[in-house]
Amino acid sequence: MKWLKTFWLRLKTPSKVAVGLVLFMGFMGGLLFWGGFNTVMEKTNSEEFCAGCHAPIVKEIQETIHFSNRSGVRAICSDCHVPHNWTDKIVRKVQASKEIFAHMMGTIDTPEKFNARRGHLAEREWQRMKNNDSQECRNCHQFNYMDFSEQAPRSAKQHSTALASGDKTCVDCHKGIAHKLPDMKDVAGWQ
Repeated sequence: MKWLKTFWLRLKTPSKVAVGLVLFMGFMGGLLFWGGFNTVMEKTNSEEFCAGCHAPIVKEIQETIHFSNRSGVRAICSDCHVPHNWTDKIVRKVQASKEIFAHMMGTIDTPEKFNARRGHLAEREWQRMKNNDSQECRNCHQFNYMDFSEQAPRSAKQHSTALASGDKTCVDCHKGIAHKLPDMKDVAGWQ
């Protein structure tokens, strides 16, 4: 740090102004970049953005408990498919860029093509959620606050044993909670 102080003191005044100006401009440029980048990130988390390619899927959600319920709490696409913390969100957005590319290339640009690949896409999403211990579910549903006495006996048993022990995660049992299920005949453990 001493070398920096010595360097700064040896600079002539016009140079200090120039360095200060460059630093200020760099800071402002970074701030503008961050603001623009964050704005785009949030726009791509909207239901309207998702419906641009996934209109039939967004319509399916409107028929579930996650869309309309007694408490009035509504989950949108990004609540379940985009992590809430920033670094994981960036990783997920990069992964999702493949989906946008697939749509633009015509791989899943019609309901028929999407449904043909639905099983593969669902398997990939379930695996992602399993790998992160269903973190998006846990952003809203916190195990420590579950009232087992308000749950059906089977649910209470599963939540208090398999979920509590870490043997299972939410997506192991709650596939299709917000979407129609694809053909499940080849899905391991599905009855």
